[in-house]
Amino acid sequence: MEEKRKRKKIMTSLPEKKKITLMDFAGNYRYLTWLGCALSGISAVAALLPYLCMWNAVKLVVRGWPDGFQAGTLIRWGWLAVVFALLSMLIYFGALMCTHLSAFRTARNMKTVALHHLTSLPVGFLKRAGSGKLRKIIDDGAGQTETYLAHQLPDLAGALVTPAAVLVLLLVFDWRFGLISLIPIVLGIFFLSRMIGPGMERAMKEYQNALEDMNNEAVEYVRGIPVVKTFQQSIFSFKNFHDSIMRYKEWAVNYTLSMRIPMCSYTVSINGVFALLIPAGFLLAGDLAAGAAYETVALDLVFYILFTPVCVSVMDKIMHTSENTMQAQEALERILNIIREKPLPEPANPAAPRNYSVEFRNVTFAYEAGARPALYDVSFTVPQGTTAAVVGPSGGGKTTLASLIPRFFDVDAGGVFIGGTDVREIGTKKLMELVSFVFQDCHLFKDTLLNNIRAARPQASREEVERAIEAARCRDIVEKLPQGLDTVIGVKGTYLSGGEVQRVALARAILKNAPIVVLDEATAFADPDNEYFIQQAFEKLVKGKTVIMIAHRLSTVCQADQILVMKDGTIAETGSHQSLLEKKGLYASLWADYQQSTEWKVGGKA
Repeated sequence: MEEKRKRKKIMTSLPEKKKITLMDFAGNYRYLTWLGCALSGISAVAALLPYLCMWNAVKLVVRGWPDGFQAGTLIRWGWLAVVFALLSMLIYFGALMCTHLSAFRTARNMKTVALHHLTSLPVGFLKRAGSGKLRKIIDDGAGQTETYLAHQLPDLAGALVTPAAVLVLLLVFDWRFGLISLIPIVLGIFFLSRMIGPGMERAMKEYQNALEDMNNEAVEYVRGIPVVKTFQQSIFSFKNFHDSIMRYKEWAVNYTLSMRIPMCSYTVSINGVFALLIPAGFLLAGDLAAGAAYETVALDLVFYILFTPVCVSVMDKIMHTSENTMQAQEALERILNIIREKPLPEPANPAAPRNYSVEFRNVTFAYEAGARPALYDVSFTVPQGTTAAVVGPSGGGKTTLASLIPRFFDVDAGGVFIGGTDVREIGTKKLMELVSFVFQDCHLFKDTLLNNIRAARPQASREEVERAIEAARCRDIVEKLPQGLDTVIGVKGTYLSGGEVQRVALARAILKNAPIVVLDEATAFADPDNEYFIQQAFEKLVKGKTVIMIAHRLSTVCQADQILVMKDGTIAETGSHQSLLEKKGLYASLWADYQQSTEWKVGGKA
């Protein structure tokens, strides 16, 4: 209960803040992140101490040679190096424990907040964004930020603390060697800034866009395989997916080529310290006579040879963590874009419809502001208890029209009314109780068949579900499943065909028993056997209901009380089947084409 309260607090506070950071999702666990970063900085400083111990051991050997040296002191310096190395590792382990605990909680909160917010958004947003893209944003985004907080942020803290200690050590032994060692570092920072500047932020955005686009197209392609196989459209169906892959490839190649010169320059400069140190050592040592001064220079040179590789390691950490910081920030921003999406406004004083008629009054709607309207000035009325069929060429606005009835989107002009009440004045919960919808792209949850059907009315008893199954003609589906209604769909090879999925969706709709039914190509993926069962289920589903039916198979709409013929987002014709045929307009042309198509058989015309 306490966790639920904290999660709700995070969800309600986020949209109010202008600048939202990862720490806002961490809650009180943010203190573990700060503690982990502090420990990482301490560990980074402790990791430098073994180099001092090694240098003291080398100094002891050089100054004692050839007369001998104190073996006990040498061993002591060796053990101190081991102790400091182990201490650094132990502190760093403690740092990672803290940051991991915070990262796991932050990632969980990000997913929870985003998914809870998605449930409040209209279905239209989910359809427009695409499930593949949303899944990648939430799953991969939370995963990226988790990795960043758990590993890369403490590494960055250590990498930023180390240069201060390194600068002191570089200058304290011999300022001349120190300044020479800084030259490659300065050059490396210059080339690094060319790679991780504002251009990197744009590149990260383009990279994420390309990945999301490719992921979305992949999901849509896999979902469309039944249609692809039915119509043998393998090459054309692959086009969008192929184009998204090629766009990603083009971006990756161009970005890699643009990084060639700065990356090579950075690598050469940061690893070229020995090219300056060793000649400088020879020059400085050559100017001195053999003796104490000569020995000091030689020992200092040994120290810098031992120590300067640390600078390379620090610079590499800064480079990688800077890139990962941008990726994590970009992932956070994309999740925040979902959270900032506003649900459709709820009415302050919800109204109830007088009856179950459906009316469109001068409805105009476009999916994007400024885009060409998908519907323009559409008006019609479907009286309670009657059936209206919506037909017409693809892209005419049929599915858009159906989506406006359950308020998947809000209209731009005009209004959609149920029983004389604007759907925007009906509470969302009440509106969902009034409308059942079965679309061509039905989906089942990874759950039991019982719970999949019961999703329409969770409080329904098992007996009520059984009656819905009988009405939807799904008994044969239940009987072939190993555990019947208790079989989990989607595991151990238990999957249903497209037609069977649509029959289960019809069982849901029958169980819901809403007074208004919207059917959008509900037989799209059905084979002849399944279509026969679906047509029988329709009789049970639509009896006494107000029905809006979208269909491409015109034989299914002949008995409709009225037929709306859509073209280019407007209603071109309206009337009964017979009256439209007599008009010899668009519907009559569509009917003639349909009749001709039904006469063709494999191998030629019948």
